[in-house]
Amino acid sequence: MSDHETPHAEERLELRPLPGSERAPARGAIPSAAELAAAGEIEATVVLRRRVAVDPATVLSEAPMTKQDLAETMGANPDDIALVVSTLSSLGITILSTDPPSRRVRIAGTVATMSRVFGAHLHAVTSLTADGSPASHRHRTGGLMVPAALDGVVTAVLGLDDRPQARAEFRVAEARTVAVSYTPIQLGEIYRFPSGTDGTGETIAIIELGGGFAQSELTTYFSSLGINGPTVTAVGVDGARNEPGKDPSGADGEVLLDIEVAGALSPGATIVVYFAPNTDAGFVDAVSEATHAAVTPTSMSISWGQNEDAWTEQARQTLDDAFLDAAALGVTVTAAGGDNGSSDGADDGRDHADFPASSPHVLACGGTTLKVSGGTVRSETVWNNGSGGGATGGGVSDVFALPPWQKTAGVPASGTQSGGRGVPDVAAVADPTTGYEVLVDGERKVYGGTSAVAPLWAALVARLAEATGRPLGLLQPTLYRAAGTGTPDAGFRDVISGNNGSYSAKPGWDACTGLGVPDGAALLDLLTVPGTTSTA
Repeated sequence: MSDHETPHAEERLELRPLPGSERAPARGAIPSAAELAAAGEIEATVVLRRRVAVDPATVLSEAPMTKQDLAETMGANPDDIALVVSTLSSLGITILSTDPPSRRVRIAGTVATMSRVFGAHLHAVTSLTADGSPASHRHRTGGLMVPAALDGVVTAVLGLDDRPQARAEFRVAEARTVAVSYTPIQLGEIYRFPSGTDGTGETIAIIELGGGFAQSELTTYFSSLGINGPTVTAVGVDGARNEPGKDPSGADGEVLLDIEVAGALSPGATIVVYFAPNTDAGFVDAVSEATHAAVTPTSMSISWGQNEDAWTEQARQTLDDAFLDAAALGVTVTAAGGDNGSSDGADDGRDHADFPASSPHVLACGGTTLKVSGGTVRSETVWNNGSGGGATGGGVSDVFALPPWQKTAGVPASGTQSGGRGVPDVAAVADPTTGYEVLVDGERKVYGGTSAVAPLWAALVARLAEATGRPLGLLQPTLYRAAGTGTPDAGFRDVISGNNGSYSAKPGWDACTGLGVPDGAALLDLLTVPGTTSTA
């Protein structure tokens, strides 16, 4: 029973458990001095079942779907939308928006009403985020409920607990530690991005859960590289907006790193940056808005994540479903694989894969240490700077099964299952001591982290799509074609030295750098082989 309702009111509403909604206590949560006001307004996102059950393998084996086809097969049933709207409205909840293609209904209501309708016990707390800093937020534990009429129709209710969901996967190098650094343009040359391409005609979506950018700063940065740079626009989601100039070591650093890397490597592209609150609802809504935008992006870059156990099952599944929508429309989603080694920063003594990189519908990006002299690569090894210095994430998922395209790659067993999805798929330089030269809030610094690898690969995908004249969607079935056959993986330069803790690099795929770092020209050759499908 809600703290804000009477027993009589609770008895009048028949509720059913919402599977997968169980939430563990936030780390170090302590009650705030002031409790939530029962009459205070809050917002949430309700997610509905698909119109028909879909087999991801079947969906992704065909050419990209049109938006209309996706809405009519994978979207929400209009009758389900109507039922959710009428049921929740009758219970005092305001319907803010409905989006049948992405199966989302955005709602608002008082703390008391939302607590009663969804069986939640909401409290105000201060807890510790993934990096140990305090955050004040709404908090709940245990599972949620839904009105009996919506049992089986609603698959997720997100945002009632608005604790910070993800961390930015970047590192700022101390000047004294930098051995060598690179502009993104130099890295495009090192990784042999396809000549004669710049991303013209392609759109790159970037997901951000905080921070902001100033166009004047982007202009200064790109001008310093001798290029005009891309067109960059900002889109606000769930009340968030572009808010630059607050903290170069915080979210601003992530935003500008992402835009500057993607923009310098694909200056002819259009970049759309989606700003959302750092909550499970904000993350899902940003990805869904980007996926179903009027102009479907060629690639989507995500540099935020958290170990799989830090998510509710409903949030993981909903976000993975959103990535399936993206892949079905031909979007290639790139995600940072994590900056805290094989443990992914968890303190339970176990290895963890980072999510959303562990989604089988995402191109997971690991990190290396890169040393180049005179334009020649002298060494490239797994990024691992030891305790406190950061190391590439990578490992085996505890929640997502081994995808068909990874079955010959030699993915080891995880701690909880024998056939988990291996992370990462690909890699590039991420070590901040051999990192990226960027401009953040007026300061020129060197940044690293797998955060930088996701936009690098998103830019490469845009240029490959420009060269091939088609969207690329889920790339892994093509990239893994030679995995485990004893022949080199086409399109990559293998990284065979180093470790991220529990996993070591080796010839072929490994749980540190995946298939290796890109050889863009060779990847283009691979993608132009006759018979390669538009979603492969």
